[in-house]
Amino acid sequence: MTRPSPWWHPSVHEDRRPFLLARARIAAAIRADFAARDFLEVETPVLQVSPGNEAHLHAFATLWRRPEGGTLPYYLRTSPEFAAKKLLAAGEPRIFEFARVFRDRERGTTHHPEFTMLEWYRAREPYETLMEDCVRLLRLASNAGGISGFSFRGRTCDPFAEAERLTLVAAFERHAGIDLSRFLAPPGEEPEAAPFAEAVAAAGIRTAPDDTWADLFSRVLVEKVEPHLGDGTPTLLCEYPTSEAALARPTVADPRVAERFELYACGVELANAFGELTDPVEQRRRFEIEMEEKARLYGERYPIDEGFLEALEHMPEASGCALGFDRLAMLASGARRLDDVLWAPVEIS
Repeated sequence: MTRPSPWWHPSVHEDRRPFLLARARIAAAIRADFAARDFLEVETPVLQVSPGNEAHLHAFATLWRRPEGGTLPYYLRTSPEFAAKKLLAAGEPRIFEFARVFRDRERGTTHHPEFTMLEWYRAREPYETLMEDCVRLLRLASNAGGISGFSFRGRTCDPFAEAERLTLVAAFERHAGIDLSRFLAPPGEEPEAAPFAEAVAAAGIRTAPDDTWADLFSRVLVEKVEPHLGDGTPTLLCEYPTSEAALARPTVADPRVAERFELYACGVELANAFGELTDPVEQRRRFEIEMEEKARLYGERYPIDEGFLEALEHMPEASGCALGFDRLAMLASGARRLDDVLWAPVEIS
């Protein structure tokens, strides 16, 4: 079998270069837009004492060898979130970062082990404002990329169309015929898997005896809901169950759901946003639940960043969003895969 030419081969680079130049224009346009809105670009460390405390998040571990001897464990960050929120606690009102982040066990058309996450925060502003930010960035990227519409895997999306705002309850009813509201748990409690599993099975979706509530939720979302999102127009999928939003605060209207939304275009998840949880006691409880589940599934757990929980005591009410910049650049440049918009993809031997 003939080995494909590497990314740095002149002929390969020549084919990819138009997408890379579009990526550079999109990044420049976003930086200018944030600067015009009084955001400060920050830089936070890649090395963290905790890479995050979500059950299905996988990080790269490393060791720091101290000059005086001995080692300390560190992780390559999966997000700049913890450090960014510490800056909010320090008093910064509006910040953003083009952050290099790392995820283990990820590689594919829309996944890469090292990628760029655009993350921004607004202190004392509602999370609905982030929806406006996301829609604006889609249009900004499209203009900078030089295309009028997104197309990916047979789906199209008009970034200039009015975005659809769809709750998880409405999405489950529309695409799976499941009344999700019947299976949500009151604040401070975890939802029950057994009755939910019956409804999921009745909808024609496979279940297993050891499925957790989160397993069932994720399966319905992936198999029945996500394929329809961002098809034609952008979708803002919002009001996630609180049990599926470990870092988000509950909504005032219904504390069983949280101030969390995700942005989709062409069936691709582009962004994940929260009205940020600032209660350190509740945050610790959620982290511990997530790490118990991680230990059950993968036989490991990540430490909790105690400095982060301490910072929450000083952090103002805020909203934050993490956007996969490489995915946005891919759609807004017309590229067919993520590697086409990465200047130097991670080499897999």
